[in-house]
Parts: sequence; structure tokens; C-alpha cells
Amino acid sequence: MTAQIREPATTAAPDPGEPPRTPKAARHRSTWRKAFKRDWQLYTLAILPLLFFLVFRYAPMLGNVIAFRKFVPGGSIYGETWVGLRYVKLFVNDPNFWEVFGNTMALGALSLVFTFPLPIVLALLLNEVRSRYFKRFVQTVSYLPHFLSIVIVAGMVMQLVSLEGTVNQVVRAFGGDAVSFIQEPGWFRTIYVSSEVWQTVGWGTILYLAALTTIDSQLYEAARIDGANRWRQTWHVTLPGIRPTMITLLILNTGTFMAVGFEKVLLLYNPLTYPTADVVSTYLYRVGLVSNNFSYAAAIGLFESIIGLTLILSANAISRRAVGTSLW
Repeated sequence: MTAQIREPATTAAPDPGEPPRTPKAARHRSTWRKAFKRDWQLYTLAILPLLFFLVFRYAPMLGNVIAFRKFVPGGSIYGETWVGLRYVKLFVNDPNFWEVFGNTMALGALSLVFTFPLPIVLALLLNEVRSRYFKRFVQTVSYLPHFLSIVIVAGMVMQLVSLEGTVNQVVRAFGGDAVSFIQEPGWFRTIYVSSEVWQTVGWGTILYLAALTTIDSQLYEAARIDGANRWRQTWHVTLPGIRPTMITLLILNTGTFMAVGFEKVLLLYNPLTYPTADVVSTYLYRVGLVSNNFSYAAAIGLFESIIGLTLILSANAISRRAVGTSLW
């Protein structure tokens, strides 16, 4: 047997004509500087939004410290004395808080169940419409409520469901008795979710219609060649095509699960509907601003924020592992 002799590996000498190679980090900095120098006008447009989030979103987070300190109006904005978990123990043992927490979970779940899939359904239906004018008409009528003020929406809802409103007039026309919907705790969640659907479904449909335009038409042609009908094309081509948009909006909606619309609830509810209408945000309003118990309200708000953060992190992790799509 003859021994195989391996020659030592040699590295090719750099070509004298090639420019010297720069580190990856240096090339990245150079590329970023060139992009900023070329498009600095566009980057300046981000200054105001960044200032907005810095002043009105991140800076106020420093005030969460009063959840662990006793705040006295007129004193330090960070509280006077350290009380530890005193206010946390207060809301844990407060039966009113757990009642409003349950109402918040119920309204958040109902809103998510109805307001998330309905825009998808409407977008799929409009995608099948061949009449351009009818399609534009439905789009315009459906997304206009999104631009209405919450005060106007609440006023319209209260007029519709009042004793002499349109809904009770229809009930009387069919031989029924008028119902005081706005004062019945059992009807509040139906009224709130219905108004939320009416106001948000059209706007969500626009996002899904935009996502539908990015699907390659050749996929539909291939599906038709394979014998797929319209339903199978929707199931195997359309829905997978808009899945990233669906997952992104689902994660964002899950993050705002606890932040049930404060303004609408505040305008629609009354003491008679507190058992089903009072949510964490309205409870914070009464405890913090009306009763001047700011530290207790800060502790409850911090608890709500931690739950919201946990929900969005969990939804993002589950989405990344299950379908491979996530926000980060």
C-alpha cells in the first residue's frame, strides 16, 4: 500500500488589483450613512412621531413608581413614602376589581371573536365581486364609520336603543313591548360589541383587500388546472396568501385585549349597567381621578399592562412556533 500524501492547504494570494476588504460592520455603517445622506428628508419625517412616543408613551412610564409609593397631590410626582406592595394587596383583595376584571375579559374576548374574523370574511366576499362600482360602494359604506368620533358613535347608539328609538319602534311594530336596552345590564355587551363591529369591520377589510392584491395570479391558474373550485382556491391559495397579515393583526388585537375602549364604555354605561359594563379602564378613572387615589389606580394599571404584555408576547411566540410568522 502506498501512503497518500496530503498537500497543505494554501490560501490564494489576494489579487493586487482588488480593493482591500473592509469588515462587515464597517460596510454596514458606510451603507447606512449613504442611505441617510441620500434620503435625509424622509428620515426627518420620523422626528415628530418619535417625539410623540417619547413624550406621551415612554416618559409617563416613569410614573408607575407611585404604584409602590404613597402619592400625595401637590407633592412629588414620584410619591412621598415607600409602601411596597400595599396597593397590590388592596386590589387583590378588592371584590370590585375582580368584577371589573371579569367584565374586561368578557368584552375583550367577545370583541376579538367578532371583530377579527368578520373583516376577513367581508374581504373574501368583496374579492369575488366583479362589479367595480358595487365593490367601491360597499367599501365606502363599510369603512366610513371608522372616521366617526366616539362621541358621535355613542350618541347614535343611544338614540337607536332608547325607549323611543328605532330599535324599539321596530319591536313595537311586531307587537312587542319597548325595552330599555341602555339600562339593562344583560344588553350592554351586545350593544357594545355590535357598535364595535359596525365601526371597525370596514377598516379592517381594507387591510385584507390590500393583502389580497399581493397574491400571484398564477397560483389561481395552477389551482384551476388541478381542478380546484372557488372554495378550494380560497382555502388553499387565498387564505395562505393573507396569513401573514392575519397573524400580525391577531397579535396586535391580542395585545390590546385588556384595553377595552375606555371612551365608548364611559359614554354608554351608567350605574345600572355596572355589573356587566364596568371595565378596568373605567374603574381606574373613578378610583384615580374621581376619588383621587392615584397610587391605587397606578397599581391596577400596572397590573393590567403586565397582563397585556404577557398576552402579546405569548401570542407572538405561539405564532412563531406554529405558523412561522411573528412580529419579531
